[in-house]
Amino acid sequence: MPDPVIAQKEPYAVEVKAGRSYWWCACGQSSKQPFCDGSHKDTGFAPVEYKASKDGTAWFCGCKRTGKSPMCDGTHGRI
Repeated sequence: MPDPVIAQKEPYAVEVKAGRSYWWCACGQSSKQPFCDGSHKDTGFAPVEYKASKDGTAWFCGCKRTGKSPMCDGTHGRI
């Protein structure tokens, strides 16, 4: 499988609501970053669900190389 497209080399700060599901784009091709818009069709990638445990800011990976998908783990600093 090819590497995902780097949407941006920094995380996306998103205000999330407890109990709500968010579908993170894993392929990097979505026009609604950091979330899925269906652009992954036929790429081998699939969106990743994040269910917020509390209200607040969540940092979603923008480089699509995180080891803790869908959250940023700082990998963007090494690419």
